[in-house]
Amino acid sequence: MIKAKFYKPEEIAGMFKDGMTVCPIGMTLVSASESILKALEKSFLDTGHPCNLTLLHSCGQSDRKDGIQHFAHEGMVKRIIGSHWGLQPRWMDMIANSKVEAYCLPQGQIAQLYRSMACGLPGKISKVGLGTFVDPRLEGGKMNARTKPLEDIVDILTIEGEEYMFYRQQPIDVCIIRGTECDEMGNLTTDEEAMKLEVLAGVMAAKRYGGKVFAQVKRVVQTGTLNPKSVTVPGVFIDGIVVCDNPNVDHRQTSSWVFDPSYSGQARVPQNAIEPLPLTVRKVIGRRALAEVYPGAVINLGTGIPNDVIGNISNEEQINNDIMITVESGIYGGVQAGGIDFGIGQNLLAMITHVEQMDYYNGAGVDVTFMGFGELDGQGNINATKMGPRCTGAGGFIDITQNAKKVVFCGTFTASGCEFSFDGNHLTIVKEGRIRKMVKEVAQYSFNGELARRKGQKVVIVTERAVFELVPEGVMLTEIASGIDLEKDVLALMDFKPIVSPSLKIIDLAVYNQGPCNLKAKVLAKEGK
Repeated sequence: MIKAKFYKPEEIAGMFKDGMTVCPIGMTLVSASESILKALEKSFLDTGHPCNLTLLHSCGQSDRKDGIQHFAHEGMVKRIIGSHWGLQPRWMDMIANSKVEAYCLPQGQIAQLYRSMACGLPGKISKVGLGTFVDPRLEGGKMNARTKPLEDIVDILTIEGEEYMFYRQQPIDVCIIRGTECDEMGNLTTDEEAMKLEVLAGVMAAKRYGGKVFAQVKRVVQTGTLNPKSVTVPGVFIDGIVVCDNPNVDHRQTSSWVFDPSYSGQARVPQNAIEPLPLTVRKVIGRRALAEVYPGAVINLGTGIPNDVIGNISNEEQINNDIMITVESGIYGGVQAGGIDFGIGQNLLAMITHVEQMDYYNGAGVDVTFMGFGELDGQGNINATKMGPRCTGAGGFIDITQNAKKVVFCGTFTASGCEFSFDGNHLTIVKEGRIRKMVKEVAQYSFNGELARRKGQKVVIVTERAVFELVPEGVMLTEIASGIDLEKDVLALMDFKPIVSPSLKIIDLAVYNQGPCNLKAKVLAKEGK
């Protein structure tokens, strides 16, 4: 009988060689192989090896402490190719200070690149990224001064008169994965993981180049006891397995808890057990943003305000069954966790792989996506990826916004220190933010407003005091909050002059309610529209 090979974490770490390209699979801390990652970090700190690695990752993989933060040591990684570092402060510092070569590519393109590499292709072709900082005619995804003079890893191709991005192959030497259990032959399941991710695609990509696959599991079971449909990776593709000896620490389902079956489909919690959020500026923005949906809409929630509040508002307003909420990780329905636990949800209706979810977002395009933003300029360009020298990266932002039928950007009007109160169904600015977000020119093109306007994409920007829409001529102010002075509180704080709608409206006062804001009736009133 074929038998799996089991090792201690330090033995796996000893198999890594300097200069390898390493590809861990995970999102936030979901499916992070902490036993292996910690052993690699310890090996480098103790011996200086492995060093000069290339770290390739599709998603942000940390909770500000663990995950691929274990690689964030000068000299351990020579080059990082990833999508998001917002929960990885050490990586953001290293990138900002040019202590590593850093390329940022769209999350979905990296995940799908694994599949393209797995089936023998030299790279991946897509329109995703055109006109953004990933476009080699702009920045080529190069995130610091150290990287700018280096070679491009994306190109522009013209096929039948149309431009496409070409994402070059990145041969993988080692793929690191995590599962719930495996049998004695190494067949691996992911039943208790909170996402399906792109586990098999990453494994097959490594195998295409003769690379190794190392896995971390909670437990080992007898061969023949696993349902074959539950096997995510056949054991013949796994070169070494670590059985985690401290799952409460190193095999947590996600950062905030060890294991909750309601996030992986083995249990459900009563919907009324999910507490509504208190009234904050984030909830106010989320309520106004959610008014953009209609019955039957498939929506996407990005990081920040969208994922942190919109699912909860949808549950409180009882419109969960009238729309379908999705997240880039591959989840459908339910109520989403937020913050460091982004990408998972309780009481899900369906879960598909990360790669397949991006197929939908890149192809058909989601009906409505909700995304955060950092800067907006008068052409409708959005920067959500790099503020000053610190880069959070794109994540799935570019993949999703470029093809969505409607994009709703959510954020406060100013940043850094703004405070508000909502007494008497009016907005009061207690303290103005120190940083302007409505700028003359965005620092980085995360979303290209000119391209969006040219193709007639519907784009709405929702803040606590003003709502804007993209129109063919530029950015139009369509709504302001009750109690706000148009000149002093809006126009005077913008570095560009928006088009002011001749039928300027007041933002619905119900968004300031302490209780539900009757959103369900307003959404259902759009039936057939």
